Amino acid sequence: MFNENNTTQRQITDILRRELGWREVKAIDLNRSIRDVFLLDELTAALQRLNPDIAAQPGRAEEVIHRLRAILLSVQADGLIRANQRMSDWLRNDHTMPFGSGQGRHHQHVPVRLIDYDNVGTPNDNNSYIIAEEVTFKPAAIEKRFDHVLFVNGIPLVVGEAKTAVNSHWSWFDGAVQLQGYEEAVPQFFVPNVFSFASEGKVYRYGSVQAPLQHWGPWYDSDSAPTSSSSPSGGGEKEGLRAVGDAARAILDKRVVLDMLRHFTTYATNKQGRMIKIIARYQQYYAALKIVRRVILGRPRKGLIWHFQGSGKSLLMLFTAQLLRRIPELQKPTVLVIVDRVDLDTQISGTFLANDVANVVTTEKRDELQDLLRKGVRKIIITTIHKFAAAAEALNTSPNIIVMVDEAHRTQEGDLGRFMREALPNAFLFGLTGTPINKRDRNTFYAFGADEDENGYLDRYSFEDSIRDEATLPLKFEARLVELHVNQAAIDEAYAHMTGSLSEEDQANLAQMAANIAVLLKAPSRVERIVQDIVTHFQQKVAPNGFKAMVVAFDREACLAYKQQMDKHLPPEASDIVMTVNSREEHYKPFDRSKDEEERILDNFRNPQHPLKFLIVTAKLLAGFDAPILQAMYLDKPLKEHNLLQAITRTNRILPRKDNGPQKQFGLIVDYIGVFDDVAKSLRFDEEAMLRVVENIEALKDQVPEAVAACLAYFPNVDRTLSGYEGLIAAQECLPDDDTRDAFAADFSVLHRLWEAISPDPVLQPYYTAYRWLSQVYESVKPTSGHGKLLWYALGEKTLQIIHDNIVVYNVRDDLDTLVMDADFLTQLLDKQNPLALKELESKLVARLRKHGQNPRFIALGLQLEELRRRHEAGIIASIEFLKMLLQIARDVVRAERDVEPIIQITPEEQGLAALTELFREIQNGDTPKMVERIVNDIDEIVRIVRFPGWQNTSKGQREVKIALRRTLAKYQLHKDNDLFDRAYGYIAEYY
Repeated sequence: MFNENNTTQRQITDILRRELGWREVKAIDLNRSIRDVFLLDELTAALQRLNPDIAAQPGRAEEVIHRLRAILLSVQADGLIRANQRMSDWLRNDHTMPFGSGQGRHHQHVPVRLIDYDNVGTPNDNNSYIIAEEVTFKPAAIEKRFDHVLFVNGIPLVVGEAKTAVNSHWSWFDGAVQLQGYEEAVPQFFVPNVFSFASEGKVYRYGSVQAPLQHWGPWYDSDSAPTSSSSPSGGGEKEGLRAVGDAARAILDKRVVLDMLRHFTTYATNKQGRMIKIIARYQQYYAALKIVRRVILGRPRKGLIWHFQGSGKSLLMLFTAQLLRRIPELQKPTVLVIVDRVDLDTQISGTFLANDVANVVTTEKRDELQDLLRKGVRKIIITTIHKFAAAAEALNTSPNIIVMVDEAHRTQEGDLGRFMREALPNAFLFGLTGTPINKRDRNTFYAFGADEDENGYLDRYSFEDSIRDEATLPLKFEARLVELHVNQAAIDEAYAHMTGSLSEEDQANLAQMAANIAVLLKAPSRVERIVQDIVTHFQQKVAPNGFKAMVVAFDREACLAYKQQMDKHLPPEASDIVMTVNSREEHYKPFDRSKDEEERILDNFRNPQHPLKFLIVTAKLLAGFDAPILQAMYLDKPLKEHNLLQAITRTNRILPRKDNGPQKQFGLIVDYIGVFDDVAKSLRFDEEAMLRVVENIEALKDQVPEAVAACLAYFPNVDRTLSGYEGLIAAQECLPDDDTRDAFAADFSVLHRLWEAISPDPVLQPYYTAYRWLSQVYESVKPTSGHGKLLWYALGEKTLQIIHDNIVVYNVRDDLDTLVMDADFLTQLLDKQNPLALKELESKLVARLRKHGQNPRFIALGLQLEELRRRHEAGIIASIEFLKMLLQIARDVVRAERDVEPIIQITPEEQGLAALTELFREIQNGDTPKMVERIVNDIDEIVRIVRFPGWQNTSKGQREVKIALRRTLAKYQLHKDNDLFDRAYGYIAEYY
């Protein structure tokens, strides 16, 4: 029979023993007391083997071990993280002791080597590697047993917890929770810990000591990570014992374990002043190694690292910089970290300084940077690209300079990038970006991609990868476009009165300047209405969960307008503006702040207890700003391409869940300007994986009725109004076997994710009673054992509250499969592959518009039509939306013709085309679905058949036309689209 010991646990041990060269020793044969953390015989032998001065006087080994034991004991007073940091310094061979030559107290200090890092995996490897199962540790009254312990030279560097692969209510999550309990109960054993891992035979996860469980991540070999091209479901994570074996084979390799210890672990102080331990994610590890290998090889001398926003590029640069400085053959090179904005300089510098990285300098002035480079200072230098401006000469021609450019898609193709390259002509150049630009005039691949690199990049980590790995959250998009009525007649009249004394040319120039989108977007009435909507939306959907929001306004003037309006609805301290201000601009002077002042505002925003709920911005903070508490972005500024992607991904950072608080499950973009249409276009350059970045909440709403119905279908003829045990038994009897219960669990999990995404939207109210009932039934078949925490932990706070308020538990089953829903909910935005670049379209108006070519009203309609055609051909509007807009233009054309000339009656003999068909034929293209053409023809047929003089003025005429139109749309399943119906009917009403 299958169990924990002979499936997951045994498989990992066999891989370590048979394939990775670890020596298996039974726990009973380890020759240790259950009170000992170290294998003393192994540690003593290693100290003598690696240190000639200790080998000469073996008693010195005990002096070292005494020091190490003191660190173990310090965990009670100093805490696990600090003790772990002190131990890691010893494990990295960074400590010395007076074992060298000399007399008395004047012995020379020499490094003490605990581990041989120079010969790992070679015949000359001087380390011992032991894997043991079921290791018991009992320092006092409490005894704990670990499934896996990996000892290097007698020091326990890795601890693992395995769960059975054949019991569905266990998950890796349970193992991780158990390990965290061990850390708390017997922290001494984890003082030397590099990382721990947990698996239930389906999924493999690893994490550092005291890391929140949300930060435990997967590990893949550099060539085996699933991608969108390798997975038919869009890049979902591979599961099963084979996948777990692949992960263990990759991360438990001797070289990787010791690399993680020596080069890919750092300690930082967070905003609350608490020390934390950070270990690399797999994409950071492999990307850093690729950079270092390229530098050691010496060619090619550049490379592009394409890692999406939120994937940890700052830490990638930190790990890479430290590794470059530690490679002996590189002789401590100069490493430059280049950013393009002062706020990013502050962020990157903060990351390096918070992690206490040695030999880091920042430059405040251009002369300071140039002086450091001329002198050949071999340190890690953090600076901005602008400090290379007007560099008149090569500042340093050394080939031992490595430059890493953050946000490499900006400022690198122009003069600043050229100045930097001229100042450092022989340096290695590595660009890091989440949104490369692939245009003829600006091309990140050309600036940093090496010809030797397939596809133009050295390493790639996509947004879909980060969603799959749960490193970032999905994005959800909610369109809230503002409908505006513009009284054109009144505007024309007032304009004519105001400009009556001007020449026609001056009038035209003035009109052109006034016809600016900013005039419309910053209209006080519009701003007032949008702010009202933002506050209401925030209070209903964001604030109840404890999250915060950002408002992106059109420009700095709009920021002020938003702030003024917001102060009418909320206390002034609930919002603040962050913008760049010129010292001479009195109008914006209240917001001209120093670095420290601005950082205090951002820290207040990150603080859940602080009353600051909104940041109002226009450009600043849209790149590089990291605040996990930020969930909602209210977007009222046209953004495109990389700027758009950078902005919206501010919202999808993981927020560690505290106690029983709400769990952040997605980033929310509330779109007031229609920028959603450009998201698909912005994602195209990132291949098919990028096409599933955004989910539209409006589409999710439409899925709720079907999801509720799917769950209720399991309970035919069950009286849901029947309370008490009779009603619950009736429901449970509809789930008679494991397959049925598992299927119900799967369907309810889909409903739950929809509910959590949309709640507390009022659209859910009609389904609340049914959802509450389903939640209670679901709870009644939940495992009683308290295990299976992964599925139940993922349930959102709202669902749990409903359950807890109405819970009645009877017989509880313990055998439901765990179901994890993650990247599968990402919906595909586009179907096209390899889209061609947009070309300029010639202005070509249809026959009716052409007849009025000098009339400004028809010129405006022609421009609308041209824009519609451009957007349709670009693939950034859907076919049905295209049809709706076309109907509206047709209606406006007919109305305009009525004002200037009589309508020409269409007779059966003439067989002339109606205005809609005429318009459609002018702007259709080869990609226009045939369905749209058929709809247009059918609507025109209504005009020919149903019309009679004066029908618009009779109830019978209106009814007959509406019935005919509804039947036409029903043929295409569009009869429920009221917007489309209204526009089509309006066109017909205008036509006659």
